[in-house]
Amino acid sequence: MTPEQFGMAVLDWFDRHGRKDLPWQQNITPYRVWVSEIMLQQTQVSTVLGYFDRFMEALPTVEALAAAAEDEVLHLWTGLGYYSRARNLHKTAKLITAEHGGVFPADVDRLAEFPGIGRSTAGAIASISLGLRAPILDGNVKRVLARYVAQDGYPGEPKVARQLWAVADRFTPQQRVNHYTQAMMDLGATLCTRSRPSCLLCPLKDGCRAHLLGRETEFPVPKPRKALPQRRTLMPLLANRDGAILLYRRPSTGLWGGLWSLPELEDLAALDPLAERHALQLEDRRELPGLTHTFSHFQLTIEPWLIRVKSAADAVAEADWLWYNLATPPRLGLAAPVKTLLKRAAAELNAGEAS
Repeated sequence: MTPEQFGMAVLDWFDRHGRKDLPWQQNITPYRVWVSEIMLQQTQVSTVLGYFDRFMEALPTVEALAAAAEDEVLHLWTGLGYYSRARNLHKTAKLITAEHGGVFPADVDRLAEFPGIGRSTAGAIASISLGLRAPILDGNVKRVLARYVAQDGYPGEPKVARQLWAVADRFTPQQRVNHYTQAMMDLGATLCTRSRPSCLLCPLKDGCRAHLLGRETEFPVPKPRKALPQRRTLMPLLANRDGAILLYRRPSTGLWGGLWSLPELEDLAALDPLAERHALQLEDRRELPGLTHTFSHFQLTIEPWLIRVKSAADAVAEADWLWYNLATPPRLGLAAPVKTLLKRAAAELNAGEAS
């Protein structure tokens, strides 16, 4: 197919079969497109649906996001993972509000300079909400194009990425770029899926080299696999007489940056210095079922312990520590496994009171 034929086939398919009822496709603005694109990075549409609606209800404009407390932003993001996305979202909102009066620049290169946006997300914002001709290369589009041209090499390698960007630019039409961008994402999400592509329904099948070769699932070439390193930590759930759990805020950079978490210890012997630090008297302790959480670069095994404590005032002097009330929890950003462990602790404490 020529680029013109390619674009016409994609747009014709979109007119008949494309998704047009997703929340971020309604009342389209650069802000709504941007938030949806950041949420959809490495996350399924079905997961994002509820998060997007809640986020927009709480923070409907870029100015509202810029003015929000970081804890509120992270609270709304809890469970979506990759929390640096939320922190960058917050930073960029402040920059757009302070430096551009809340108006997104109509310039792909300038958009790509903001924290967490990058070239593909900038292209999506520009094409979908601003009507600018801009190629994108998110995971779904990358899969469609890599199969269409049977692209050799892992797309994470700079040389291969440059080749795929050239392909994306060649096929991006001059007209209806907003619909074309959405259509390409839809094709990858609904037909040109990772493991079982629906090639017979695809409007590009007649020109797709991977399909013609019968090698659809070999593209894109996967990243060379390495065994994930294993790490272990002990997380104590220190419960005071009111059933509140001691949490601390993690540093703003690094793993779970800026989120509230449980202390992490090497072993139970490390409990004594922690208890002394916060003037706690350790009482009953009970091991809870373990939890394994997989990150992109390692796997963490968590050994949780529910430990009753007494404190003269149940007060924590340090600013980055607090007692988390399980009955009326504050709106804080929590790491997903920590949220799970807090629910388990609440169930254990309630069961103990009932018995």
